[in-house]
Amino acid sequence: MIRPEDQLRHGHIPADLIPPGTDPRSVVIVHTTPRSWTGPLVLILVATVGICGLVYLTTIAVLSLVQVAATTATAIKAAIPTLIGGGGLITLALKVPKAPSK
Repeated sequence: MIRPEDQLRHGHIPADLIPPGTDPRSVVIVHTTPRSWTGPLVLILVATVGICGLVYLTTIAVLSLVQVAATTATAIKAAIPTLIGGGGLITLALKVPKAPSK
């Protein structure tokens, strides 16, 4: 028993811890229980799993929305000539102004 904690744990009370004039038989040493790390570790694990699950579900939702948007855009692109009634003779174009020449 080299360490003082071990001596105290086994009931040995070092003389320098007893105040002068005190009966050593009346001294009581109270030990604190060792800290349990189970609760904080479980909390960190649950929070990590929850955040990863939230990121996963958000990613799936965004990818689903992108897929729906792509499908809708393809359907609209195919339906525009029919809706306009030109049989594909009408095209949409974007006019870009020319850069001023020097």
